[in-house]
Amino acid sequence: MKKIRVLVVDDTAVMRKIVSEVINRDPDMEVAGVASNGKIAMQRISQYSPDAITLDLEMPEMDGIAMVKELRKTYPKIPVIMLSSQTYKGAESTFEALQAGANDYVAKPSTNNGLNATMSELNRELIPKIKQYFHVLAPQPVAPPSAPRPNRTKARRSGRLDVLAIGSSTGGPNALSVVFSSIREPLPVPVVVVQHMPPLFTKALAERLNRESCLTICEGEHGQALRPGHVYIAPGGQHMETRRRGAEVVLHLHEGPQEHSCRPAADVLFRSVAKCYGGSALAVVLTGMGRDGFLGAREICEAGGEAIAQDKETSVVWGMPSFLVNEGLVEKGTPLPQVASAISSRFSSLLQKY
Repeated sequence: MKKIRVLVVDDTAVMRKIVSEVINRDPDMEVAGVASNGKIAMQRISQYSPDAITLDLEMPEMDGIAMVKELRKTYPKIPVIMLSSQTYKGAESTFEALQAGANDYVAKPSTNNGLNATMSELNRELIPKIKQYFHVLAPQPVAPPSAPRPNRTKARRSGRLDVLAIGSSTGGPNALSVVFSSIREPLPVPVVVVQHMPPLFTKALAERLNRESCLTICEGEHGQALRPGHVYIAPGGQHMETRRRGAEVVLHLHEGPQEHSCRPAADVLFRSVAKCYGGSALAVVLTGMGRDGFLGAREICEAGGEAIAQDKETSVVWGMPSFLVNEGLVEKGTPLPQVASAISSRFSSLLQKY
């Protein structure tokens, strides 16, 4: 089988060497070449013909964001994984790169923990993402006709919707931006969100989304009471749940075991929403790798709530939402540009009834 060829772009010789060694150790991958900045990388792309690119953000002459913009003019489909420093500035720059056309990012591990720990973390975080994008964008064989999907959708219990819960992962930051910027007036319910991200990144994401939306968007805090028209994003590194406290519903943050190798995890949030709100919840699962969110969304639906899943065509990775479609929790996927209107229509129809 042809190996996945990766171009490694970083201005630090040590990091180029570490990333290259991690890639070359994988039997399915090889380093096509290296470059110390975006300008050199752009000059060498035709020579190296990479299948994927790992790209540092802060580099001389041409930084990562500038390179992504230039790359997309002539190479719109080469997967680009950003290596982002674990700082607030690094998080902000990462979102700029994603908006410019980068596919995904990996938080750059600290080298203070030793070479083996650094390489182990990169192997765990970077390698699967490169492989996932390569297989997503590579030509796929024609699949035989599939068996009919089980239909587990059922009429929701009569009553109002009191909360919106959203889960997303790979491709999620841009998907959340599309959804929240497309909602034209504040929702009459609180919104709770899990986006798979490390600490600092979720705070930067919340602030960026808040600037784009008519909703009030913030990173969730422990004990915070939920308010209509407000969006609460789970902090990186912590699970987020909803809990009753008298007449209020508040956020409960904790560092419990990872689920699906994630903390925060959408399933943790969705299960708490099902327990707290019963059938008056709407679950939305957007683009993402893996199956996080499916079991929790199933609990919400079994309690009488509803679900929406992003469709395959508009998902960066159709993993998480695919389980809702294939297991019959929703009849079909919803294109990303229509998710906001699908959400708003659910609540506007209820507002007309009550």
